[in-house]
Amino acid sequence: MGKKTQSKKEAMKSLPVIESSEASPAFYSDGHPLDKIEYLESKIILKGECFTSLDSFKEFTKLVKRAARATGVGFSRKGFKGLQPELREVLFLDTADFKLYNNAFILRRRTTYEHGFLSGNPELVLKFRHTDQQKTAEMDVRPKLAGPYRIKFKVEALPLKSGPGGIRMLYSHNAQFPLSSLHEADRDSMATLARVFPSLTALNTVKGEIVELVNQTAVVEVLLDIGMLDFGDGITAKANVAVWRTRGDEKQLVGEFAYQTRFHRQSDIHAAAKKRIEHFFMTLQHIAADWVAPGMTKTAAVYRLKGNPPQAHE
Repeated sequence: MGKKTQSKKEAMKSLPVIESSEASPAFYSDGHPLDKIEYLESKIILKGECFTSLDSFKEFTKLVKRAARATGVGFSRKGFKGLQPELREVLFLDTADFKLYNNAFILRRRTTYEHGFLSGNPELVLKFRHTDQQKTAEMDVRPKLAGPYRIKFKVEALPLKSGPGGIRMLYSHNAQFPLSSLHEADRDSMATLARVFPSLTALNTVKGEIVELVNQTAVVEVLLDIGMLDFGDGITAKANVAVWRTRGDEKQLVGEFAYQTRFHRQSDIHAAAKKRIEHFFMTLQHIAADWVAPGMTKTAAVYRLKGNPPQAHE
């Protein structure tokens, strides 16, 4: 009975919460104002075994089209038909005892390939992801780098852990930059990372501690942009579907449907558009219920590969 009550409360946590729970005005230690949320990313985590070929992406696209039609959301495939999937390598790095993930940090390196060859510069991302918006805002993730970097603060909407039909929120404060901006020789050293990311100094690392590939697993991401969603009032979002496989044995780990909108003020998302975003998100969960993997994130799928999952804040 208690479990049902909890799910009902969680289900009431819908998109309007984003508008009313902005972090209160405050500053980081150097006087810089706290970062504000500028992105809303909606994600539905899917069962990896559902994706066995390019036809699987096409089948899920049909479900997206059905959900859009049922909720009055525009969905255009113009410019997307005939696109081929992108191929990216995703590596998660952590200490042997998962010190980063246990403290709500995620360190990820992502490399994009085009026609089988490296495209551009690998990207390094440190993110602090938590259910508490204020705590996430107060975490200063800015790196100490001579080169360029980018800060992204976003709210992520996911289905309830109990199953389709609701919304739960995660807050993600990210620092991302090209790997070439990191000039330190010993990039795997926690001491080096703590110098680059002062936010990590609170983790009380031990001398000589290093980060390594989480569960000795490299991920191959196959991602396909499938169309443009139009929620009205100028709010549009590019939608994509992805599947993560382990490199080597090609095990299908997890899939994901995602779309992201950007706004300068939360009031930029008008009530009608916000309602359509929410209605579409929940309707698609029901239409694609057989595909949905409740209570999962892509990161968690990698960390849980060998059982005994760490203390997640997701």
